[in-house]
Amino acid sequence: MKLTKRQLSLNLNVSDITIYLWERNKVKPSLAQIPKIIEFLGRDPFEKETENLGDRIRDYRRIHGLSQKKLAEQLGIDQTTLAGWEKGEHRPTKKLLDKINMILLF
Repeated sequence: MKLTKRQLSLNLNVSDITIYLWERNKVKPSLAQIPKIIEFLGRDPFEKETENLGDRIRDYRRIHGLSQKKLAEQLGIDQTTLAGWEKGEHRPTKKLLDKINMILLF
C-alpha cells in the first residue's frame, strides 16, 4: 500500500500532522479514531492477547470507539462499576456476565 501522508490523512479524516505524530509515536490515536484505522487496515494493529474479562471489555470498547461511560449506559450500569471490572477489582453478577459475554462476541 503506497500512500502518501496526505492520502492517508484524507482516508482517515485526520490532518497530515496527525499522521506524522502517529508515525513518530508522539501521540496515539484517540478512541474515536481507532475503529476507522481498523476498518482501513482490515485488522487491529493494537491487538494483543486478552487473558481476563477486564482486558476483553477494554478491547471491545477500543475496537468500537466506546468510552466507559457509553458502554456502561448500554449495559445499564454505572461507569465506576465498569471501571472496576476492567481493573479486576470486582466481577459482575452472573446475569450481567451473561449480558457482557453476549456483547463481547466480536
